[in-house]
Amino acid sequence: MTAINLDEYKGVWVYIEQFEGKIGSLSLEMLGEGRKLADKLETTLTAFILGNGLDEAARELIAFGADEVLVSEDPVLAHYRTELYTDIICREAKERRPEILLVGASATGRDLAPRISFRLHTGCTADCTELDIDEEKKILVSTRPAFGGNVMATILCPDHRPQMSTVRPGVMAIPERDDARVGEIISIEAGVSEADAKVKIVEVKKHETASVNIQEAPRVVSAGMGACSGDCFEHVKELATELRAEIGGTRPVFETGLISHDVQIGQTGKTVRPELYVAVGISGTVQHTTGMSSSKTVVAINKDPNAEIFKFAHYGIVGDAKAVVPELTEQLKAAKV
Repeated sequence: MTAINLDEYKGVWVYIEQFEGKIGSLSLEMLGEGRKLADKLETTLTAFILGNGLDEAARELIAFGADEVLVSEDPVLAHYRTELYTDIICREAKERRPEILLVGASATGRDLAPRISFRLHTGCTADCTELDIDEEKKILVSTRPAFGGNVMATILCPDHRPQMSTVRPGVMAIPERDDARVGEIISIEAGVSEADAKVKIVEVKKHETASVNIQEAPRVVSAGMGACSGDCFEHVKELATELRAEIGGTRPVFETGLISHDVQIGQTGKTVRPELYVAVGISGTVQHTTGMSSSKTVVAINKDPNAEIFKFAHYGIVGDAKAVVPELTEQLKAAKV
């Protein structure tokens, strides 16, 4: 393959996911991180959004940090379809030549990013938890867990463009909105039709859940296997109710059927960063802590004083969850009287 001229590639792009015109929180997290990268490179931050009816979303992206927004609107793009979205993004990337392209590691992003990477003949670092710029080489530094989370791998892509990474949900902060910001909104011709789509959308059904998205919850009470015997899990749910928190848990707890996969926290589940995280009966293996270590305040309850979870806790209670949790719940109730 002929070597490319790296100097021809400028700017940081963030692919923005939307559903019915509403921007996903993961995309806003990446926009904040993209802003930091663009500032370090002294270049432009571009948000790229595809769909239908996106006027408000485009203005919102400027408020959250984008210098410019590429908008491709067409009824055929209203719902994500791999080949249509890939065609448009790759067409524009080949013409406009960004040096960095970020995609969320959501179900959609995990489908889309490798296809873009293949089409553009570049690499893609998946499931990143940290992004930075090498100050000397001025290239993207992508960090992600490897070998079951036991080590952190740092990956560079020095010879190909754009440099691509997917970013795990919940590991980066959403930037503050500033409606006074100004930027440019650029309309992109879709150039696709329903006839181009190999996949036809027959019906769209929304998944109904009883609780809010756990990644957006301000408080989370999370259960490990030490909180699953007898009535203990019911006590954990009572504690969560008293704290007005969402229930989460580790992978072994999900495998027992006590929680659903959409509230499993850890390397194979969700990443959360709530104001309060209460870990009940959780040992603290790296597979779990990679999903909650950015929580603002961590309270750990475990009968093993040497449990790894205490290394991540701001407050620790050594004791059997079956005794501690009901007592803690009663004290919270009493404090409200």
